[in-house]
Amino acid sequence: MHADQLADDSGIAVDALGGDPGIYSARWAGPNKDFAHAMQTIEDELQKAGATTPDKRTARFIAVLCLAFPDGSTQTFRGEIEGTLVWPPRGPNGFGYDPMFVPEGQHGQGGRTFGEMGAHEKAQLSHRARAFAAFAHAVLK
Repeated sequence: MHADQLADDSGIAVDALGGDPGIYSARWAGPNKDFAHAMQTIEDELQKAGATTPDKRTARFIAVLCLAFPDGSTQTFRGEIEGTLVWPPRGPNGFGYDPMFVPEGQHGQGGRTFGEMGAHEKAQLSHRARAFAAFAHAVLK
């Protein structure tokens, strides 16, 4: 089988915000892709929602790949990483919401954010890596 297209989308879903910004994660950064502003918006919304303790600041990064075939059929592959949002953002690495996201296993508020991790370490944990691993297992075997 030869694929027509492989597309992906990803975002951050914040539990206290009903899953927002979700698929609109990039839009929250505006036309200039100002993720400092987007992170501040999330923090403001969390404060309004009373989500001030780690147990109320849970979120997940989600990535979905869609493989479309010439016959119109599709296959999707999803990857997720659970975590907690911290404030203020920490770390110069990564992009988007990485500086405020502490992935599971990094010990909550005191753990390292994706923004504090190197690219290799983050790649082993990330939602995209998990989606691509599912894709590779199913399609490239």
